[in-house]
Amino acid sequence: VQLQASGGGLVQAGGSLRLSCAPSGGTFSNYGMGWFRQVPGKEREFVAAISWTGGSTSYADSVKGRSTISRGNAKNTVYLQMNSLASEDTAVYYCAAGRAYGSRWPSEYDHWGQGTQVTVSS
Repeated sequence: VQLQASGGGLVQAGGSLRLSCAPSGGTFSNYGMGWFRQVPGKEREFVAAISWTGGSTSYADSVKGRSTISRGNAKNTVYLQMNSLASEDTAVYYCAAGRAYGSRWPSEYDHWGQGTQVTVSS
């Protein structure tokens, strides 16, 4: 079972994007889900996470207040709505499935998507 991330693209500073993550060939409805991002030469960085029920969420300080992570009705798809985008948000964004509570740590995720590029132009 693989995760498919989509929704990235080129956006102007101040704009918004909604990233989506869905499994291909299986289900992750009982997994906590997370979004991470990475730029070349740097470690993968936590962005947001959501528990398997959708009842608990957490955010990195850098995106808190302008991003929302959510799950679809069947809890099998995860979204990341990002607003007020800035050049610092430029990165490859990865979704991941792991511990039920939704962790901030990449090591606690077992399944990763291929990533979707987000580029914010100033």
